Amino acid sequence: MPARSSQFNMERFFQALGDNTRLRLLNLMGYQEICVCYFVEILAQGQPKISRHLAYLRRAGIVEARREGKWMHYRIVMPPNAGAAQVLRQTLAWLGEDRAMQADAARLSKACCSPARFVTLQSAPRPAAVDCSTAL
Repeated sequence: MPARSSQFNMERFFQALGDNTRLRLLNLMGYQEICVCYFVEILAQGQPKISRHLAYLRRAGIVEARREGKWMHYRIVMPPNAGAAQVLRQTLAWLGEDRAMQADAARLSKACCSPARFVTLQSAPRPAAVDCSTAL
C-alpha cells in the first residue's frame, strides 16, 4: 500500500480553497507563472505570509514552484484527482467573475506593464505564460 503522503488528500485540497489569501494567489496565477515578489506587491502582504500560503497550496497539490536564481516562481497545476481538477477549474472561473479578484488582476497587469513604478519589482522577472496542456 502506498504511503499516505503520496495519495491525493481531499481534505487538504478543500482546506486550501477555504482561505481568501490562497484564493487571491490562485486568481493571480491563472494561466501564468509568477514570481513571489509580484504576489507581495499586489496583495500588499508580507513575503513570509505569502510564502506560507504558497507552501500550503503546494502541499495540497495545486501549485508547483520553480527556482530561478534568487527568484521563486509559482504556477497552478491540476491535481491528479479528476473531480478535484474539475472543482479547481470551476473555482478559477468563478474567481474571474469576482470584482475584488478582478481588481487584483488589474493591479497585476499594471505592475507587469510598468514594473519601474514598483520599487520591489524593478529587477523582478515578469510573469510568463504557462502551457495550458500541463497546467489547466
